[in-house]
Amino acid sequence: MSDWAADIRKLFQKINKDVLTAVFAVVAFYIVLSILGIGCPIKWVTGISCAGCGMTRAYLSLLHLDIKHAFIYHPLFWSVPFILLIIVLRMAGRVPTRTANYVKYLTAFLFLIVYVVRLLDPEDIIVVAKIQEGLIWKAIYTVREIFA
Repeated sequence: MSDWAADIRKLFQKINKDVLTAVFAVVAFYIVLSILGIGCPIKWVTGISCAGCGMTRAYLSLLHLDIKHAFIYHPLFWSVPFILLIIVLRMAGRVPTRTANYVKYLTAFLFLIVYVVRLLDPEDIIVVAKIQEGLIWKAIYTVREIFA
């Protein structure tokens, strides 16, 4: 067995039940939200799309081999598996910490740029700011109506 494969095997042996439980809990939480018709909890609460808005639809498009729509839904959909690979390789000792951090910060910066551009584009129907549709706005409006 190669050194690389042995390093990866050791890495996966280090992953404990807590990490797997946390991942399962997050996935289960989003499945419940989806079943309830909520979708993104950030958008549901604030009325503003998050920086990852469109990512699920991008991956669903990719599963249908519709790369054009995957890019339309979120132009950085490709970066998530890339970052996960960098993290795994860093944990296995195959990528220097400085390089991994540089890639993570660069990706975060790209997400921020794409998010701001899409948020400011009135033609963009994926990333939107409809504060009046958020739970916070509705709660404030309801309280104001009660005490007015």
